[in-house]
Amino acid sequence: MPLSSHSERSLLGRTVGTGIRAIRLLFRGSVNGGRWVTRSAARARARGAGGETGMVRMFDLHAVSCAGDTLIAIGLAGTIFFNVPLGEARSKVALYLLVTMVPFAMLAPVVGPLLDHFRHGRRYALATTMLGRAFLAWMISDYIHGFGLYPAAFGVLALSRAYGVARSAAVPRLLPEGLGLSQVGARASVYGTVAGALVAPIGLAAFWFGAQWPLRVASVIFLVGMVIALRLPPRADSEPPERVPRPLRALRRATGDRPLGRGRPAGRLVISNLVGAATLRALYGFLLLFLAFTIKAGDLTTVLFGRDLGDKGALGLVGGALAVGTFLATALGTRLRIHRPTALQSSGMIIVAGVAVLATLYFSLLMVTLLCVVAAMMSGIAKLAVDASIQERIPERLRASSFAHSETVLMLAFVAGGGLGLVPFHGRIGIAVTAGVGVLAAARGLLMAHRLRAERLCGRPLTDEELKATERDADARAAKEQADRDRKAAEETEDNAPTSPAPAQGATAPEEPDLAPPGFHIYRPSSAVTGTGGEDETRSNSPGSVS
Repeated sequence: MPLSSHSERSLLGRTVGTGIRAIRLLFRGSVNGGRWVTRSAARARARGAGGETGMVRMFDLHAVSCAGDTLIAIGLAGTIFFNVPLGEARSKVALYLLVTMVPFAMLAPVVGPLLDHFRHGRRYALATTMLGRAFLAWMISDYIHGFGLYPAAFGVLALSRAYGVARSAAVPRLLPEGLGLSQVGARASVYGTVAGALVAPIGLAAFWFGAQWPLRVASVIFLVGMVIALRLPPRADSEPPERVPRPLRALRRATGDRPLGRGRPAGRLVISNLVGAATLRALYGFLLLFLAFTIKAGDLTTVLFGRDLGDKGALGLVGGALAVGTFLATALGTRLRIHRPTALQSSGMIIVAGVAVLATLYFSLLMVTLLCVVAAMMSGIAKLAVDASIQERIPERLRASSFAHSETVLMLAFVAGGGLGLVPFHGRIGIAVTAGVGVLAAARGLLMAHRLRAERLCGRPLTDEELKATERDADARAAKEQADRDRKAAEETEDNAPTSPAPAQGATAPEEPDLAPPGFHIYRPSSAVTGTGGEDETRSNSPGSVS
């Protein structure tokens, strides 16, 4: 055998061997790196959940839910908005918003009370919502280009909100020691956001094969979520199983068992926070749809720092700003213990109003992007404040109903804001509308923060006895404030009362004017005369009398 042939064979063998070893080392490093990332993520998840196994599984469940919702959004993105002309897109989005309002109109009076009456079966309720979403996501993939898309989207949205209600009502029962309710809610939102970001590339890759494939992947993910929901610890349910309510019995409420604490002292704090959060959520929905159509219509410049991003780049920047603001809200919430929610909301509204005024004066893509970040961040923090208020100040027997009402109000506010965003305003006028609403909301927030300055959250669910004591203290403060107002009003009335000089000694009271009609003294009957001078004297002194 020639020497050159042997040398070439040896060189080829060494090259192949080196390549195999390099691939083996790369694979081994990837496996070890994946294990390290997995262990680090598991440690971070356990640390975030306070070492509580039930809360860890709740975090996993929420991450799965957010991942599935992200895939559904990716599957629907190319069907409702981007592939149709501008006018047709407005009508389709308006129809979608109208369809989304129906489930939330039904959610508060039906789903919430039913979940309250079946508190011993929250795990099965969560699993049922996951199974229903899996089925409907697959159904959407089959009818993605037909009218069947809307009822299927209706069902997915309703089940998604029912899941949120059941999860929020179960969180206080799994709360670990040393963590506040707002912190746990924010950390769950962080895990959900990270899960959505991780699954988004998978959804985009599946979308390359067809718009229905992200929806089918979402169906598989929701089935995994059903298994996780069934593996939640039993204490996620309430201890005493209630008897099964008869139809429509769940809709009847006693006078003192009104959701959101209406008619009770605790309700003032909850409802005030809910109104503030709904205002910010409406601004969020308005900015989302208004800016999308404004960019497509060319009413907003797409130049940023001297570089033209184009319509798609500007739209991605605005959407990314809203997503970044939401993530910043959840990130801040992980370290934030909310004790004075009304003061926190009023501060956020002032910031949003100030940035909106600046965006109106200096209308540009940069200022609009900053407004989106601030509005989304303050809206997320306001939502955390509402959840913490309900979880602490509302009894467990009404917690699911209260969350259902709050979710209904917030989603309807989002739909209302989005519907206003479909009106073809000019770009600067639409931002001016945002600034006006922000200024009014800030004034209202300052007023409510002053009125509820004595209300303070402690960061954990209160027992029935503690709730009663809190209501008694609130009643006592209200009675004291009312008494102070009455006393001040009485003092002001005394100070402002008109005074007249005392009558002089010997002075006689002024005679009252004769109010009798003309001719009364002539034609009046004699029996009506009661003067001291007698009947004859009266007749003789009367004008026109005949002697």
